[in-house]
Amino acid sequence: MAESEQFEKGLQVRRKVLGTDYVDGSIAKADDFMMAFQRITTEWCWGYAWTREGLEHKTRSMLNLAMLTALNRPAEIKLHVKGALANGVTVEEIKEILLHATVYCGIPAGLDAFKAAHEVLKAEGALPAK
Repeated sequence: MAESEQFEKGLQVRRKVLGTDYVDGSIAKADDFMMAFQRITTEWCWGYAWTREGLEHKTRSMLNLAMLTALNRPAEIKLHVKGALANGVTVEEIKEILLHATVYCGIPAGLDAFKAAHEVLKAEGALPAK
């Protein structure tokens, strides 16, 4: 099946933010059932929302971290912490985003977000090993 122009635009941004290996691996592993999800997330999230004018990728990454904290989605937070770093969000900014979200979303959601972010920041060498 030929992919849409929106999919192709989204694929470019998705690879830039999340990394080519991760994105291509997700698509390569997708069977027909999961490919429906790969198409919708690539077209809607990355091809529509992330390619719009009005917000820089850095700002979109910051918003994602706050929203994913509110939704208590640590696996997605891990993925988007890496993307945030790629988009120029600093460790200090990530910390402040998570602190701010914790105040509004609650300690349990904030704790999960901090743990997920900490794991990625250490793995990426953005925090010193202790």
